[in-house]
Amino acid sequence: MRSGAKTAVVGGVFLVVAGGVAYGGWNLYEGISGDGTGKQSAKRTGPPSPEEIDGTARDFLAAWAKGDAETAAGLTDNAAEARALISGFRTEAKVSAAEIVPGPAVGAAVPYTVQATVVHEGVSKPLTYRSQLTVVRGQTSGRALVNWQPAVVHPQLTKGAKLTTGPASAPPITAVDRNGRELSKEQYPSLAAVVDGLRKRFGEATDGKPGVELMVESASESVPDRTLLVLAPGKPGKLKTTIDARVQAAAEKAVKGYGQASVAAVQPSTGEILAIANSPAGGFNTALMGAQAPGSTMKIVSAAMMLEHGLVTGADSKVECPKTVQWDGRTFENLKQFEVPNATFRQAFARSCNTTFIKAIKPLTEKGVASSALGDTARKYFGIGLDWKTGASTHDGNVPASSGTETAASYIGQGKITMNALNMASVSATVKNGAFKQPTLVPRSVNDADFATAEPLPPAMADTLRSLMRADASGGSGKQAMAPVGGDKGSKTGSAEVGDQAKSNSWFTGFAGDVSAAAVVQAGGRGGVAAGPVVASVLNAR
Repeated sequence: MRSGAKTAVVGGVFLVVAGGVAYGGWNLYEGISGDGTGKQSAKRTGPPSPEEIDGTARDFLAAWAKGDAETAAGLTDNAAEARALISGFRTEAKVSAAEIVPGPAVGAAVPYTVQATVVHEGVSKPLTYRSQLTVVRGQTSGRALVNWQPAVVHPQLTKGAKLTTGPASAPPITAVDRNGRELSKEQYPSLAAVVDGLRKRFGEATDGKPGVELMVESASESVPDRTLLVLAPGKPGKLKTTIDARVQAAAEKAVKGYGQASVAAVQPSTGEILAIANSPAGGFNTALMGAQAPGSTMKIVSAAMMLEHGLVTGADSKVECPKTVQWDGRTFENLKQFEVPNATFRQAFARSCNTTFIKAIKPLTEKGVASSALGDTARKYFGIGLDWKTGASTHDGNVPASSGTETAASYIGQGKITMNALNMASVSATVKNGAFKQPTLVPRSVNDADFATAEPLPPAMADTLRSLMRADASGGSGKQAMAPVGGDKGSKTGSAEVGDQAKSNSWFTGFAGDVSAAAVVQAGGRGGVAAGPVVASVLNAR
């Protein structure tokens, strides 16, 4: 024990107070790092013992609580990264005092509670949180060491991020919908992280004033900073978004009943995003950043590709829809091996005939474009794969060139194609509007970024695609889901097989009036059964 330190026993755990800072620890057995004789022991191997775990955790937490970054970092398996964050705990996060109390170890993991005081320019606030560390065996030294992760310092820290206290980089915002209704995080939980991102990008454009905050400062422009503690509140600025509170409420409700689901809605005439919702609401923003195969909803783009290259000329063109088709040694089939003799393109689309679209490979191969045609059409007319400046972090779709069986899979929305609900809502919006309007979360008067652009659909192509989607909604695979939706409507179902997942992901996209939407339900099965009702609920909120 260092001279001048005081000890106490609290609940069986030693609490050490030094220099106004307290830290928890355990009584160590002699011989943790030696043999009790002062001689250096041989390099140890295997998992750390309970005594080593307790001792290493105690020493690390003691050094950290005291502000001894050098000693604490030396007890980790990545001293350089640990030193920067532990030092910054005092110098950048402005922690003046800390008490770190460990709990009982669970295996090699040791939980602990941090009770700290943050001080900035005479203003102080308490900060309490929980985290945990894991003790491992050092590969080269054989010592028991803390496995370094940024989350050791704070559970919300990720690689490259840090804690900082000071004037916020942007004022707080009050986000409102297109009609001026406040979009509170409590009422619309799926928007919480989105609003944080909007604050980072557009807060300075409002009339708000920054406060003094302890924040997790992100290492990436695409990831919003997160406020942990407000020392001095700022003045919120009002930021108008494109969200429609009614549609957003319907979207939140529609996905809530599923373990993992997402939905997005877009206004076709403007590209303005009307709703974004995820279940769970506080998890990964799958609606905007998901990247999964979209299944047969991709046949909208595949149909455009076939029209562009003259394989069909309209919805009434005759096509083949056999039970199965072979390509590059692999057999592809329709659901339950159905077939449609003497089919029209409209019928094949409405029935979601896989074989019709896969048969497009042969003539496109003869044209020398089979591997790239789908991606080219996706970018040219639908803006897929371009750099969308929505105001939030997004995955903007990807349709890579393919070969062999991958090409066949891609034509029916499988393979290496990746999309999310926003991407597919935009595809439907492009069909409905006749031209791609890049989605945005804030009005273009505020979001002055260079928006992605694409060529308008040729009028005949647009008419045909709308006819195909209307056929799906009125008498095809989307009929049941779209039955409650009135007015001019169109849809496309999809189901995407994912690895060893027992049930496919359920996809659905559609439009009604000046609203388009798309949803995906993880392991939801057929598109019209799970994702379809989600989309219908959102469309009905327009």
